[in-house]
Amino acid sequence: MIEFIVHDDPVGRAQSNYIAHADLAPFGLDGQKEQLWLKPLDDETFSIACIPFRTYGLAFGDQVVLSDADEVAEVVALSSHRVLRLLFVLGLAPAQLNGAVDRIKNEIGTAGLLSEWSGDRHVAVDIPPDTDASRLFSIMEREVTEGRAFWEWADAMPFSARR
Repeated sequence: MIEFIVHDDPVGRAQSNYIAHADLAPFGLDGQKEQLWLKPLDDETFSIACIPFRTYGLAFGDQVVLSDADEVAEVVALSSHRVLRLLFVLGLAPAQLNGAVDRIKNEIGTAGLLSEWSGDRHVAVDIPPDTDASRLFSIMEREVTEGRAFWEWADAMPFSARR
């Protein structure tokens, strides 16, 4: 059985969007695929219209081509955006989790950044080029230092459609 990671509220949602998948097995997540929202471009390429939660090497605005099975096959142009992801650990007291989530959401809003949440513990934040996100980094770093969360850059590994 395949587990699909979905985007309930993609930041680039439009009526003309297209949905494809990225196989997460090349990133050590066998049996999982991420649903990605795409904006069709004129030349059979697509622009990523969401902020990837688990796929490495992709970011909002990157241009990709699809396989015959409607899976992302290759990145053909980078947007220079980056994705910063944070996952809160299981078992946090509700007040502790809610306070941290509120601080992060408030700073994302203050900084004018785009973000998507997967449940209440996992956020992916779009960091456009030449953006100063140092205050958000500080807030997230505190959560990581205190042992309440993990974070990573989505470009820590390049995109791959193969194992």
